[in-house]
Amino acid sequence: MKSKSAALSALLSAILLFSCSQGKNVELSLTMQSGYGPFHSGLGGMSPYSEDADNPWKNTYLKISKLPEGLTDLQYGDIETNIYQTVYQAYLSGNITKDRYEELQKSWNWIPDTLNLSKTPVKTKIAFACGKDPDGILKIAVDANNNLDLTDDKLFTPLEMMSVNEDANKDSIAMANAVQVSFEIFVHDKTVPVSAPLFVTYYNQFDMLMCNFAQYATTRFKGVQIAVSSGFTNLAYKNIQVAFMRNDLKNGEKVKGEDLYENNEYIEIENEIYRISGVNTGKNTLALEKAGLPKAQLYSTQAGYKSPPFRGEEFTTNSAISPEDLKGKYVLLDFWATWCGPCLQELPHLKELYAKTDRAKFEIVGIVGDSPSDALTKTIDRHAVTWPQILSDDANKITETYGISGYPTTFLIDTEGIIIAKNLRGNELEEKVLSLMKE
Repeated sequence: MKSKSAALSALLSAILLFSCSQGKNVELSLTMQSGYGPFHSGLGGMSPYSEDADNPWKNTYLKISKLPEGLTDLQYGDIETNIYQTVYQAYLSGNITKDRYEELQKSWNWIPDTLNLSKTPVKTKIAFACGKDPDGILKIAVDANNNLDLTDDKLFTPLEMMSVNEDANKDSIAMANAVQVSFEIFVHDKTVPVSAPLFVTYYNQFDMLMCNFAQYATTRFKGVQIAVSSGFTNLAYKNIQVAFMRNDLKNGEKVKGEDLYENNEYIEIENEIYRISGVNTGKNTLALEKAGLPKAQLYSTQAGYKSPPFRGEEFTTNSAISPEDLKGKYVLLDFWATWCGPCLQELPHLKELYAKTDRAKFEIVGIVGDSPSDALTKTIDRHAVTWPQILSDDANKITETYGISGYPTTFLIDTEGIIIAKNLRGNELEEKVLSLMKE
């Protein structure tokens, strides 16, 4: 499965904004909490610096004054807390080129919010160094006080999480092994020193160091406690997850995927619907916008909401396709890519389902992203695909409209254009569709 770190596109944002009235905006102050809360924790890689002269990031490297002593095979690098602030200040200082800056904006689908970014440098990076001690054991030092001197930081052996018992409370183990690290954020027009627990782990089979920040945020609204995660691999709070805090989650239990919400999705509080506008790091707030329409009239990629509109051309016939044209039928939107192994494995199941269903009642529309047209032609021919396919491109932006972050992703839509299920595949998908056909 392929993952991208892009947020929902500006096109989807515009659609969702159109779905809301001029309603009431709500700004909720956030309080930072240690740990992972109701969220599953992710890990990010820790890559030592490369001395490649062509490395576009080379001028952004930290200038570490002192490295740990007594280690062989010594390597060093940094851990990023807010790549957006880092890139912005690197551009202003000339440490990355204008072309690189604009390229990153495009690839990240990022429009810099200069009102909430500091023009003067902020300490967003945390230095680390690693090497082998005289016994050949991997040791690491993290610049916990952010003074660029790693000789005053304790050397430790990173925990190998693969060796931890599957039934163990991994959150508690991570917190017990975390290092409290210092860095800076830009909030309320000031650069402010802060700290967070940093957990470092080692994957021996891949010879890879990985880490995360054990920190999330909470707020309250109408008596309901809300938790917000930045994904734990950074603290930029750009691509967030939102969940309602629950008292029944114990011993490391987590909120289920269907109970997690992202930017531009909707949450319901006291029978009212609010769109998640995102986190404003400059104010340290979660922004919500009250919807001015009932649920069945709002566009979202969530179950229970209208599927966002799009228009594309069928790949082999060039005929126009849109959800409006398919009303009255159940529709499976299948987002896939020609190089995606799980997607190709699913094609025989889709062929079987397509043969069992009536075209007057059910249709499949493949939306192919990140794939060249010649590869799609070969895949259609090789697998004898007969249902409509649309190549998502810069013109129709369908994958961006639906905020696709991985393949395969599916949406099952009812006869009125309402999403009734997401990411059904194989037997589960067939059983669901066939049961709908009998109704």
